[in-house]
Amino acid sequence: MSNSPRPVRNVAAAVATSLLAALAGCMGDAPQSTLHKNSDLADMTWGVYMLVTWITLAVGVVVFALLAYVVFRFRDRGEEGIPEQVHGNTRLEIAWTLVPLALVVAMAIPTVRTIFAAAAPAPEGAVKIKAVGKQWWWEFEYPELGVTTANEVHIPAGVPVAFEIVSADVIHSLWLPQFGGKRDAVPGRTNHLTFTARDTGNFVGQCAEYCGDSHALMKLRLVVQEEADFQRWVQEQKAPAQGDLVASGKPGPKAFLEGGCIACHQVRGNPIAAGRIGPDLTHVASRGTIGSGILDNDAESMRRWLRDPEGVKPGSLMKLPHKLSEQEVETLTQYLLELK
Repeated sequence: MSNSPRPVRNVAAAVATSLLAALAGCMGDAPQSTLHKNSDLADMTWGVYMLVTWITLAVGVVVFALLAYVVFRFRDRGEEGIPEQVHGNTRLEIAWTLVPLALVVAMAIPTVRTIFAAAAPAPEGAVKIKAVGKQWWWEFEYPELGVTTANEVHIPAGVPVAFEIVSADVIHSLWLPQFGGKRDAVPGRTNHLTFTARDTGNFVGQCAEYCGDSHALMKLRLVVQEEADFQRWVQEQKAPAQGDLVASGKPGPKAFLEGGCIACHQVRGNPIAAGRIGPDLTHVASRGTIGSGILDNDAESMRRWLRDPEGVKPGSLMKLPHKLSEQEVETLTQYLLELK
């Protein structure tokens, strides 16, 4: 058994725990890490973050060094009598007033500059996207391109994008960790987020404001593409869905019609399927995930969602008029996975 005094062991354990917790926050494969910056806005935010980090680290080192010196230098040596009494030191008092003031100004200037830059109007030629937060999914509309999608937003690399962020019900928050963006979606108000993405790839986002039962399951995916690939995606999304709910006579469209799906969902090109309550399903099979980013977009996940939406996402507003039979589930699954 260790002979170390208990207070020393407690301090050592606390320090070790703190270090482990700090290192856990630096995991390299974290998909929602703000340390993996990928936009001009993230770069600006990172610059302020690092400035504040180094200043506070330097202040901490100086303070703890002085504290250690004072504790050691003026420790109790068992001497009798009262130590020499010292009152006031004008130079020292001026120094510890001016130095913190200078440090605060050094942090405030770039912080304010970044705040104003982040709030500046979108530049000419920016891709405009309206992001609507709903319980518990995201709708993305490109008003100038004639495209509407759900939970998966595509943008071109190297081109500014300007989000208009609103809410259809309660307060949500659009958070794209690697792009320096977190903006609340507030009912009756429009907030803005503008940035230019750098590297292509798929990135995970999240609602960052508690908004009800499935807040934690309100994810999204940001897909950054080369300009040519983005324009190709836009043209694919603008095309109507294949097949006609009324005239095709196929079992999939018929099940979509008779199952009540048309009350909430839109399939462009099929005039009878014009619901706007739930996500637009015109090209649902082209998305990487379903259920607002919590399930892979494959046959098994689609069956699971159709069988029990509330079991997958508690509080889901997808209310089926009746429990689907296994045949109906299979028919709808096949139909939805054809909507590319």
